[in-house]
Amino acid sequence: MTDEPMPDPAVHVAGTQEIAPDLLVIPNRRVGLVPNIGVIGGTQAVLVVETGMGTANAEQILAFASEVAQGRRLYLTTTHFHPEHAFGAHAFAGRATYLVNRAQADDLKRKGPGYLEMFRGLGGPVARRLDGVTVPTPDVVHDNGYDLDLGGRTVRLRPTGPAHTKGDQVVEVPDAGVLFTGDLAETGQFAIFPWFPPYDTDVSGVRWLAVMERLAAAATGSQVIVPGHGDPGGPQVLADVRDYLRELRDETWRRRDSAMSEDGIVAEVRALLVERHPEWAGQEWIERGVGCLCTEHPL
Repeated sequence: MTDEPMPDPAVHVAGTQEIAPDLLVIPNRRVGLVPNIGVIGGTQAVLVVETGMGTANAEQILAFASEVAQGRRLYLTTTHFHPEHAFGAHAFAGRATYLVNRAQADDLKRKGPGYLEMFRGLGGPVARRLDGVTVPTPDVVHDNGYDLDLGGRTVRLRPTGPAHTKGDQVVEVPDAGVLFTGDLAETGQFAIFPWFPPYDTDVSGVRWLAVMERLAAAATGSQVIVPGHGDPGGPQVLADVRDYLRELRDETWRRRDSAMSEDGIVAEVRALLVERHPEWAGQEWIERGVGCLCTEHPL
Protein backbone atom coordinates (compact mmCIF):
# COMPACT_ATOMS: atom_id res chain seq x y z
CA MET A 1 0.00 0.00 0.00
CA THR A 2 1.02 3.61 -0.30
CA ASP A 3 3.07 5.18 2.51
CA GLU A 4 1.00 8.38 2.31
CA PRO A 5 -1.71 8.94 4.95
CA MET A 6 -5.04 7.56 3.75
CA PRO A 7 -8.00 9.96 3.58
CA ASP A 8 -11.28 9.05 5.24
CA PRO A 9 -12.89 6.49 2.89
CA ALA A 10 -16.36 8.02 3.19
CA VAL A 11 -19.14 7.16 0.74
CA HIS A 12 -21.38 10.07 -0.31
CA VAL A 13 -24.73 9.25 -1.89
CA ALA A 14 -25.36 12.90 -2.80
CA GLY A 15 -23.56 12.50 -6.14
CA THR A 16 -25.53 9.45 -7.26
CA GLN A 17 -25.89 9.13 -11.04
CA GLU A 18 -28.61 7.29 -12.96
CA ILE A 19 -26.78 5.67 -15.87
CA ALA A 20 -29.81 3.67 -17.09
CA PRO A 21 -33.47 3.37 -16.02
CA ASP A 22 -33.60 2.14 -12.40
CA LEU A 23 -29.82 1.70 -12.37
CA LEU A 24 -27.82 4.03 -10.15
CA VAL A 25 -24.11 4.44 -9.49
CA ILE A 26 -22.80 6.07 -6.32
CA PRO A 27 -19.41 7.31 -7.58
CA ASN A 28 -16.21 6.99 -5.62
CA ARG A 29 -15.23 10.61 -6.43
CA ARG A 30 -11.64 9.36 -6.85
CA VAL A 31 -11.27 8.96 -3.09
CA GLY A 32 -8.92 6.16 -2.09
CA LEU A 33 -10.53 3.02 -0.67
CA VAL A 34 -13.99 4.08 -1.87
CA PRO A 35 -15.44 1.92 -4.66
CA ASN A 36 -18.10 2.74 -7.21
CA ILE A 37 -21.34 1.30 -5.83
CA GLY A 38 -24.32 0.11 -7.86
CA VAL A 39 -28.03 0.02 -7.06
CA ILE A 40 -29.89 -1.98 -9.71
CA GLY A 41 -33.68 -2.25 -9.72
CA GLY A 42 -36.28 -4.54 -11.22
CA THR A 43 -40.02 -4.67 -10.62
CA GLN A 44 -39.69 -7.09 -7.68
CA ALA A 45 -36.23 -6.56 -6.19
CA VAL A 46 -33.16 -4.32 -5.98
CA LEU A 47 -29.52 -5.45 -6.05
CA VAL A 48 -26.73 -3.49 -4.36
CA VAL A 49 -23.21 -3.97 -5.73
CA GLU A 50 -20.45 -3.27 -3.13
CA THR A 51 -20.89 -1.94 0.41
CA GLY A 52 -18.16 0.61 1.00
CA MET A 53 -15.82 0.14 3.95
CA GLY A 54 -17.24 -0.32 7.42
CA THR A 55 -20.55 -0.10 9.23
CA ALA A 56 -21.39 3.58 8.79
CA ASN A 57 -20.80 3.56 5.03
CA ALA A 58 -22.78 0.35 4.61
CA GLU A 59 -25.67 1.60 6.73
CA GLN A 60 -25.84 4.70 4.55
CA ILE A 61 -25.92 2.54 1.41
CA LEU A 62 -28.56 0.27 2.93
CA ALA A 63 -30.75 3.24 3.83
CA PHE A 64 -30.36 4.67 0.33
CA ALA A 65 -31.13 1.34 -1.35
CA SER A 66 -34.16 0.79 0.90
CA GLU A 67 -35.51 4.18 -0.11
CA VAL A 68 -34.99 3.32 -3.77
CA ALA A 69 -36.55 -0.12 -3.30
CA GLN A 70 -39.79 1.16 -1.77
CA GLY A 71 -40.64 -2.26 -0.39
CA ARG A 72 -38.99 -4.36 -3.09
CA ARG A 73 -36.78 -7.22 -1.88
CA LEU A 74 -33.10 -6.38 -1.36
CA TYR A 75 -30.07 -8.34 -2.53
CA LEU A 76 -26.38 -7.61 -2.09
CA THR A 77 -23.35 -8.80 -4.02
CA THR A 78 -19.67 -7.81 -4.08
CA THR A 79 -17.10 -8.09 -6.86
CA HIS A 80 -14.35 -9.43 -4.58
CA PHE A 81 -13.46 -9.71 -0.91
CA HIS A 82 -11.31 -6.61 -0.33
CA PRO A 83 -12.42 -4.44 2.60
CA GLU A 84 -13.66 -1.38 0.71
CA HIS A 85 -15.86 -3.61 -1.43
CA ALA A 86 -17.20 -6.17 1.04
CA PHE A 87 -16.44 -5.20 4.64
CA GLY A 88 -19.79 -3.57 5.20
CA ALA A 89 -21.90 -6.59 4.29
CA HIS A 90 -22.58 -7.37 7.96
CA ALA A 91 -24.77 -4.24 8.08
CA PHE A 92 -27.10 -5.82 5.51
CA ALA A 93 -27.70 -8.96 7.59
CA GLY A 94 -31.40 -9.65 7.97
CA ARG A 95 -32.26 -6.89 5.49
CA ALA A 96 -30.79 -8.22 2.25
CA THR A 97 -29.70 -11.57 0.82
CA TYR A 98 -25.92 -11.54 0.29
CA LEU A 99 -24.76 -13.71 -2.60
CA VAL A 100 -21.29 -14.24 -4.06
CA ASN A 101 -19.27 -16.76 -6.05
CA ARG A 102 -17.62 -19.62 -4.18
CA ALA A 103 -14.03 -18.47 -4.70
CA GLN A 104 -14.90 -15.10 -3.21
CA ALA A 105 -16.62 -16.77 -0.25
CA ASP A 106 -13.44 -18.79 0.28
CA ASP A 107 -11.36 -15.60 0.12
CA LEU A 108 -13.57 -13.98 2.75
CA LYS A 109 -13.20 -16.94 5.10
CA ARG A 110 -9.50 -17.64 4.50
CA LYS A 111 -8.05 -14.16 4.01
CA GLY A 112 -10.66 -11.77 5.36
CA PRO A 113 -9.39 -11.65 8.98
CA GLY A 114 -5.83 -10.88 7.85
CA TYR A 115 -6.99 -8.10 5.53
CA LEU A 116 -9.13 -6.65 8.28
CA GLU A 117 -6.08 -6.32 10.51
CA MET A 118 -3.87 -5.04 7.68
CA PHE A 119 -6.33 -2.30 6.73
CA ARG A 120 -6.76 -1.28 10.37
CA GLY A 121 -3.06 -0.46 10.23
CA LEU A 122 -3.50 2.08 7.42
CA GLY A 123 -4.16 5.00 9.76
CA GLY A 124 -6.81 6.58 11.94
CA PRO A 125 -9.60 7.28 9.41
CA VAL A 126 -9.50 3.75 7.98
CA ALA A 127 -9.19 2.13 11.41
CA ARG A 128 -12.21 4.08 12.65
CA ARG A 129 -14.25 2.92 9.66
CA LEU A 130 -13.37 -0.67 10.54
CA ASP A 131 -14.08 -0.38 14.26
CA GLY A 132 -16.39 -3.22 15.27
CA VAL A 133 -16.44 -4.71 11.76
CA THR A 134 -16.56 -8.48 11.35
CA VAL A 135 -15.76 -10.45 8.21
CA PRO A 136 -19.11 -11.18 6.50
CA THR A 137 -20.51 -14.60 5.64
CA PRO A 138 -22.58 -14.80 2.43
CA ASP A 139 -26.13 -16.15 2.51
CA VAL A 140 -25.98 -17.72 -0.97
CA VAL A 141 -22.86 -19.05 -2.71
CA HIS A 142 -22.82 -19.95 -6.40
CA ASP A 143 -20.27 -21.93 -8.38
CA ASN A 144 -20.47 -21.17 -12.09
CA GLY A 145 -22.47 -17.98 -12.27
CA TYR A 146 -25.85 -16.85 -11.07
CA ASP A 147 -28.72 -15.23 -12.97
CA LEU A 148 -30.61 -13.06 -10.50
CA ASP A 149 -34.16 -12.21 -11.56
CA LEU A 150 -35.12 -8.81 -10.16
CA GLY A 151 -38.45 -8.80 -12.00
CA GLY A 152 -38.34 -7.78 -15.65
CA ARG A 153 -34.55 -7.49 -15.37
CA THR A 154 -32.02 -10.28 -14.97
CA VAL A 155 -28.57 -9.51 -13.59
CA ARG A 156 -25.77 -11.93 -14.37
CA LEU A 157 -23.15 -12.60 -11.69
CA ARG A 158 -20.14 -14.16 -13.42
CA PRO A 159 -16.93 -15.38 -11.75
CA THR A 160 -13.96 -14.68 -14.00
CA GLY A 161 -11.39 -17.02 -12.51
CA PRO A 162 -8.33 -15.82 -10.58
CA ALA A 163 -6.94 -12.42 -11.60
CA HIS A 164 -6.88 -9.41 -9.23
CA THR A 165 -7.94 -11.91 -6.55
CA LYS A 166 -8.85 -15.59 -6.63
CA GLY A 167 -12.53 -14.72 -6.32
CA ASP A 168 -13.18 -11.93 -8.83
CA GLN A 169 -16.74 -11.59 -10.09
CA VAL A 170 -18.25 -9.24 -12.69
CA VAL A 171 -21.86 -8.07 -12.57
CA GLU A 172 -23.62 -7.65 -15.91
CA VAL A 173 -26.96 -5.94 -16.57
CA PRO A 174 -27.66 -7.04 -20.15
CA ASP A 175 -30.82 -5.05 -20.83
CA ALA A 176 -29.05 -1.83 -19.84
CA GLY A 177 -25.67 -2.68 -21.39
CA VAL A 178 -23.84 -2.12 -18.08
CA LEU A 179 -20.92 -4.09 -16.63
CA PHE A 180 -19.52 -3.70 -13.10
CA THR A 181 -15.92 -4.95 -13.07
CA GLY A 182 -14.72 -4.37 -9.53
CA ASP A 183 -10.95 -3.92 -9.41
CA LEU A 184 -10.35 -5.87 -12.59
CA ALA A 185 -10.57 -2.42 -14.17
CA GLU A 186 -9.91 1.12 -12.95
CA THR A 187 -9.81 4.41 -14.80
CA GLY A 188 -7.10 7.01 -14.35
CA GLN A 189 -4.76 4.82 -12.35
CA PHE A 190 -2.33 1.95 -12.60
CA ALA A 191 -3.77 -1.53 -12.04
CA ILE A 192 -3.91 -2.45 -8.35
CA PHE A 193 -1.70 -5.50 -7.71
CA PRO A 194 -2.25 -6.84 -4.16
CA TRP A 195 1.12 -8.60 -4.29
CA PHE A 196 2.27 -8.89 -0.68
CA PRO A 197 4.64 -11.88 -0.39
CA PRO A 198 4.69 -14.02 1.63
CA TYR A 199 1.26 -13.07 2.98
CA ASP A 200 -0.75 -12.79 -0.23
CA THR A 201 0.44 -13.86 -3.67
CA ASP A 202 -2.88 -14.84 -5.23
CA VAL A 203 -2.92 -12.02 -7.80
CA SER A 204 -1.78 -13.14 -11.26
CA GLY A 205 -0.82 -10.68 -13.98
CA VAL A 206 -0.96 -13.42 -16.62
CA ARG A 207 -4.45 -14.60 -15.72
CA TRP A 208 -5.65 -11.01 -15.20
CA LEU A 209 -4.55 -10.13 -18.74
CA ALA A 210 -6.40 -13.18 -20.09
CA VAL A 211 -9.58 -12.08 -18.28
CA MET A 212 -9.31 -8.56 -19.67
CA GLU A 213 -8.75 -9.90 -23.18
CA ARG A 214 -11.98 -11.90 -22.89
CA LEU A 215 -13.97 -9.01 -21.43
CA ALA A 216 -12.69 -6.51 -24.00
CA ALA A 217 -13.42 -8.90 -26.88
CA ALA A 218 -17.00 -9.45 -25.65
CA ALA A 219 -17.77 -5.76 -25.05
CA THR A 220 -20.22 -3.95 -27.31
CA GLY A 221 -19.79 -0.42 -28.54
CA SER A 222 -22.62 0.98 -26.41
CA GLN A 223 -21.73 -0.82 -23.20
CA VAL A 224 -21.16 1.21 -20.02
CA ILE A 225 -18.26 -0.04 -17.91
CA VAL A 226 -18.38 0.76 -14.19
CA PRO A 227 -14.84 0.19 -12.86
CA GLY A 228 -13.94 -0.53 -9.27
CA HIS A 229 -12.49 2.97 -8.92
CA GLY A 230 -12.54 5.96 -11.25
CA ASP A 231 -15.05 7.25 -13.75
CA PRO A 232 -17.42 4.95 -15.67
CA GLY A 233 -16.87 4.88 -19.40
CA GLY A 234 -17.27 2.83 -22.54
CA PRO A 235 -15.52 -0.37 -23.67
CA GLN A 236 -12.27 1.57 -23.97
CA VAL A 237 -11.98 1.22 -20.18
CA LEU A 238 -11.48 -2.53 -20.66
CA ALA A 239 -9.14 -2.06 -23.62
CA ASP A 240 -6.98 0.41 -21.69
CA VAL A 241 -6.49 -2.00 -18.78
CA ARG A 242 -5.82 -4.89 -21.19
CA ASP A 243 -3.22 -2.83 -23.03
CA TYR A 244 -1.56 -1.68 -19.80
CA LEU A 245 -1.30 -5.22 -18.41
CA ARG A 246 0.17 -6.34 -21.72
CA GLU A 247 2.83 -3.62 -21.71
CA LEU A 248 3.61 -4.25 -18.03
CA ARG A 249 4.11 -7.95 -18.79
CA ASP A 250 6.14 -7.36 -21.94
CA GLU A 251 8.44 -4.71 -20.45
CA THR A 252 8.99 -6.80 -17.30
CA TRP A 253 9.66 -10.06 -19.12
CA ARG A 254 11.95 -8.43 -21.69
CA ARG A 255 14.22 -7.31 -18.86
CA ARG A 256 13.84 -10.58 -16.98
CA ASP A 257 15.13 -12.35 -20.08
CA SER A 258 18.36 -10.36 -19.77
CA ALA A 259 18.91 -11.51 -16.17
CA MET A 260 18.57 -7.94 -14.87
CA SER A 261 18.01 -7.72 -11.11
CA GLU A 262 14.44 -7.22 -9.93
CA ASP A 263 15.35 -3.83 -8.47
CA GLY A 264 16.72 -2.80 -11.84
CA ILE A 265 13.61 -4.05 -13.61
CA VAL A 266 11.36 -2.12 -11.23
CA ALA A 267 13.30 1.11 -11.73
CA GLU A 268 13.32 0.90 -15.53
CA VAL A 269 9.73 -0.29 -15.95
CA ARG A 270 8.37 2.24 -13.47
CA ALA A 271 10.13 5.13 -15.22
CA LEU A 272 8.93 3.96 -18.62
CA LEU A 273 5.29 3.46 -17.63
CA VAL A 274 5.07 6.73 -15.71
CA GLU A 275 6.41 8.46 -18.81
CA ARG A 276 3.74 6.76 -20.93
CA HIS A 277 0.91 7.44 -18.44
CA PRO A 278 1.93 10.60 -16.57
CA GLU A 279 -1.65 11.47 -15.60
CA TRP A 280 -2.40 8.14 -13.88
CA ALA A 281 -2.49 7.80 -10.10
CA GLY A 282 -1.23 4.86 -8.06
CA GLN A 283 2.37 4.67 -9.27
CA GLU A 284 3.21 2.53 -6.23
CA TRP A 285 1.32 -0.38 -7.81
CA ILE A 286 3.80 -0.63 -10.70
CA GLU A 287 6.43 -2.16 -8.41
CA ARG A 288 3.90 -4.69 -7.10
CA GLY A 289 2.95 -5.62 -10.65
CA VAL A 290 6.56 -6.08 -11.68
CA GLY A 291 7.19 -8.32 -8.67
CA CYS A 292 4.20 -10.46 -9.51
CA LEU A 293 5.10 -10.80 -13.18
CA CYS A 294 8.73 -11.61 -12.39
CA THR A 295 7.52 -14.75 -10.62
CA GLU A 296 5.30 -15.62 -13.61
CA HIS A 297 8.11 -15.26 -16.14
CA PRO A 298 8.42 -18.44 -18.21
CA LEU A 299 11.74 -20.14 -17.63
